[in-house]
Amino acid sequence: MSSVSSADIKREFSKSVLGITGILIIISLITVSIIAAITIPASTFQEWNNPEKWLEYPKTSVPIWVNYFTAEKIPEHKIIEPQIFQSNSNNVYLTSQQFLINFEFDDFPSDFVYEYEAKYSNAHLISVNLLRPDGLEVNLLTMSLPFSENETIYKQRIFSTDEMIKKNLLMSSNLFMFDISQKSVTDILFSDTNENKILKGNYAFVVNVYGIDNQSKITDSKIVLGGKAYGFMGTDELRRDLAVGLLWGTPLALFIGVSVAIGSVVVGLIYGVYSGYKGKKTDETMMRFNDIIYALPALPFLIILAVTISNSIFLMIGFLMIFSWVGVAKVSRSMSLQIKTRQYVEAAKIMGQKDSKIIFRHIIPQLLPYAFASIAISVPAAITTEAGLSFLGLGDPSFPTWGQILHDANTYGATAQGFWWWIIPPGLLIAITGLAFVFIGNALDSIVNPKLKR
Repeated sequence: MSSVSSADIKREFSKSVLGITGILIIISLITVSIIAAITIPASTFQEWNNPEKWLEYPKTSVPIWVNYFTAEKIPEHKIIEPQIFQSNSNNVYLTSQQFLINFEFDDFPSDFVYEYEAKYSNAHLISVNLLRPDGLEVNLLTMSLPFSENETIYKQRIFSTDEMIKKNLLMSSNLFMFDISQKSVTDILFSDTNENKILKGNYAFVVNVYGIDNQSKITDSKIVLGGKAYGFMGTDELRRDLAVGLLWGTPLALFIGVSVAIGSVVVGLIYGVYSGYKGKKTDETMMRFNDIIYALPALPFLIILAVTISNSIFLMIGFLMIFSWVGVAKVSRSMSLQIKTRQYVEAAKIMGQKDSKIIFRHIIPQLLPYAFASIAISVPAAITTEAGLSFLGLGDPSFPTWGQILHDANTYGATAQGFWWWIIPPGLLIAITGLAFVFIGNALDSIVNPKLKR
């Protein structure tokens, strides 16, 4: 290996199309990581495996952008916040909530849920109505809230499957020209009155809360309209938003890959240089130990360690470092054998400089270009190994890594059921991330090792 200055590396690297492509991909991944850290609350990341967190989301829904490529538009799953109006007439207080929906899809929504939290006292009445695009207003439910002399907080969920809603619709069956007795509530509400087909247009759920002598406060309220498409990347069997998992998986993948690569290269570089510089019995002993580690089958050992000790992501990083430094140590040893014979190293010895100073000041700096190339090339191996362990169910389930997402997809039979949005994106991200570092590593390697040039 010939000595290459940093100016030479920059000049040659700027001419490498693959190297520049890799840098642009890494910059994009870092940008995504920053966006994920800023926009997605840490609580969402920590509750990735908490089922209650995802109850409002649909199960195994396709991404919403699929509608741009299909003739029939799949109904989107919507979580709708209200517009709130308040009024008072003759000591009767009215709190009105309007949930506006522009429904332009070719299939009926699966269901709806109205969730609210009210703070009130005395008697209060609540009514839920639906205003349709054809001007028809349908009363879905009218009920009283539990009486309370003192101010109380009341939470409730009203489902479209409630028997009271279906009874109210059956009482209004004369409004529809088809038999509604065997239809679901949403199939009726979003249907044309003449025949059971989608009525497109603007809908409004109107929720009125009436109180006498005092006004209720709706502290939290929303309507969840069930659909079969949600979010930019869809959802999985556990209703989790896959976009959240994929976004959080980006900084995790970079953290795992870069940590393992830097740690293993630093250890291997120092170990190999010291072995080659010292020579004789020290070199022989250190290289035999290196051979022992090199001969160990990494994946079976990683599986055993994950099962018997812990599957913590941090311990996994440590385990990966243990098996990743040996190759770097061999190469750096051979390089140090050449460098230690040079005149400036011999001069340093004659001047009485310590071995550690010679190694860190005169030898290792000569190997830094190789070290940077090795770090870039080592990142994909770390990422794919972690993904493989997670896919086998040996990863840390508390972290939404790409490998863990693929493991869940395999567990719930995503391939057999055709849930491609659960499988292809994490696989592509693993491949693209690994490819970016390979591009950078190969570009650097061809610069610092002239024999690789054509």
